[in-house]
Amino acid sequence: MGFDKLFELQKRLNERIVREHHLEERFLFEERILALLVELGELANETRCFKYWSLKPPSKREIILEEYVDGLHFILSVGLDLGIDSYNGSVHYSNERLVQQFLSIYEIIQKLRLSKETAHFEQLFSEYLGLGKLLGFSSEEIVDAYYRKNEINHIRQDEGY
Repeated sequence: MGFDKLFELQKRLNERIVREHHLEERFLFEERILALLVELGELANETRCFKYWSLKPPSKREIILEEYVDGLHFILSVGLDLGIDSYNGSVHYSNERLVQQFLSIYEIIQKLRLSKETAHFEQLFSEYLGLGKLLGFSSEEIVDAYYRKNEINHIRQDEGY
């Protein structure tokens, strides 16, 4: 499944935010990397996959999906920062367990941060889609949730978020 439309929508949102917040002179790559790391942590927190000390179940599926697409927004933004505006690669996960998959994605983000190489971005995108698959989300669910959240993000900008 191609993600060109998502890149296009993310580009519009990014351009709007940059324009309305007067950030034209800033390269926001580092901020977006940190935001992605934070969103990935929020997603892990909602899955509770690492909370071996707790019997509380994961959050509702809809909440986990929303957190997942929050991360996707920043992955798309990072790609755009690197001049990447499409992804037609594979869905891959290196690990069968969520904890290891989250940790692998953290490692790939750090590699991408340091290298800014397309190959690391493609690996990140593939592994993040794989995480979505491990979480039980279809590509269609992810894309639909992205559209909904992108619309919410525009509304938030309208309201001075």
